[in-house]
Amino acid sequence: MPAPAGTRYNQNMIRIRFPDPASERRALGYLAGRFSFKSWADGVTLVPDHALPSLAREGIPFLVDGPATYEQIVAAVGNPPASAV
Repeated sequence: MPAPAGTRYNQNMIRIRFPDPASERRALGYLAGRFSFKSWADGVTLVPDHALPSLAREGIPFLVDGPATYEQIVAAVGNPPASAV
């Protein structure tokens, strides 16, 4: 039985970092609209594993930290948007 809407998540998310802020800006601009991702202020970005070859083809340098933890994945998809006040 499939999971209810809103409870699915990509289990193949990878933690990456960028060597400099310029690379990070370029990567986030490239990822937007093409892949789902989550980026934190500490420089960690979660991307689906199938986004890595695309970043490499674009010549965007990145460092792989490893697979995302369950907590990171849930935080990336589990935060509901703020309600209008």
